[in-house]
Amino acid sequence: MWMPDPSCVNSHQHHPGEQGPAEDQAPTGEDLAALLTRVLEEAGMTQKDLAEKAGVSYPTLNSWIKRTRGTSRVAPETLRSIASAVSASGVKLTPREVFAAAGRPVPGPTDAEREARLLKLYRQLPEDKQRDLVRYAEAALKLSHASPG
Repeated sequence: MWMPDPSCVNSHQHHPGEQGPAEDQAPTGEDLAALLTRVLEEAGMTQKDLAEKAGVSYPTLNSWIKRTRGTSRVAPETLRSIASAVSASGVKLTPREVFAAAGRPVPGPTDAEREARLLKLYRQLPEDKQRDLVRYAEAALKLSHASPG
């Protein structure tokens, strides 16, 4: 079975600890709980306000802030929604800041044409090659989430 080497996947995403534009960086060492606590105070919002505006359940948001629930599997759409809800309140918060605080690289925007082309190609493959492609994509995703030493 041929599989491309996932180590050759080129990622231009920032990882926690990498330097990027100053306005895109959360204060050093600030995790998601600290970031949320800070921006809630700056925005004069309650956790319930943010949960409602970001489309997250209050108990889930509260558990992230109290650090009783991990944030490694929070959907990218949820992280973007949090940034958007906070920004709408007048406090500047970029998705990159939220992703960095959650210890995650920021996924690139979805290009609908590229996504449709990939799906078309996938559907043309025999079933065994579809499985290979899914395994490769999963390996590439894991590699993109690996933080540098």
